[in-house]
Amino acid sequence: MSNRSVTINPCAEFNGSPLFKKLRHGVGRAIADFGLISEGDRIAVAVSGGKDSYTLLLLLEDLRRRAPISFELVAINIDSGYPGYRTDVVESFLRDNHFDYRMLPTEHYSIIREKRRPGSSYCSICARLKRGALYELAQNLGCNKLALGHHQDDFIETLLLNQFFVGSLKSMAASMLADNGVTTVIRPLVYVAEEDIIGFSRQVSLPVVCCCCPVCGTADLQRKKMKSLLKDLQSEIPNVKSSLLHALSNVHPRHLLDPSLRREDALV
Repeated sequence: MSNRSVTINPCAEFNGSPLFKKLRHGVGRAIADFGLISEGDRIAVAVSGGKDSYTLLLLLEDLRRRAPISFELVAINIDSGYPGYRTDVVESFLRDNHFDYRMLPTEHYSIIREKRRPGSSYCSICARLKRGALYELAQNLGCNKLALGHHQDDFIETLLLNQFFVGSLKSMAASMLADNGVTTVIRPLVYVAEEDIIGFSRQVSLPVVCCCCPVCGTADLQRKKMKSLLKDLQSEIPNVKSSLLHALSNVHPRHLLDPSLRREDALV
């Protein structure tokens, strides 16, 4: 059953905001650059109750109403079962703004408590479980795409994390086929800075809720180091984030050390 009302625009009150227009421009640019949305798409938007996913949903809904093509949105929420997680707040936001939505309760917390090794991260196993649930729910709802709220800073921090701690030159893709071979994952906030999302969230008082996992509110130590490093670099190099993000689309394989890229006629 759909909860959408075609007579109400949840974004109407934001349209005059310069910050909302800036965010919308960034998402529109990403959609154009990476071909994220096509005619007839049915897109599941993962909404956790965090600032990023709320903002993504509102931006996509505004663009949906303006777009020259037709596509559908359905907000999906995965409840991992952590005690105290306010699904009621998330559902109220979706219902009051007349979004089509589905709430999926799970037993992930019980599984994590049983399977997690002492001292290992909650986040890694929780993310795997949630990702699988998102793919399955999106597929069950007839959605060919799943939109996630990773923003510009996430892309850059992941790039640095992989280089510093994994020894790999990779980050995230703006669009990629999921492991299930069916769902295309899209990240329309790739050009949107986290500081702008924070500003927008505060400006319109989004009802942000914590996931309530045992480490909620505690930033991953390695990612925290990358945030601190970027902050220091930005004080000296104002465009460092833009430059690092651009580097992800300006790759020169011949000047890297991947042996699989070596040609037979290469000089040795």
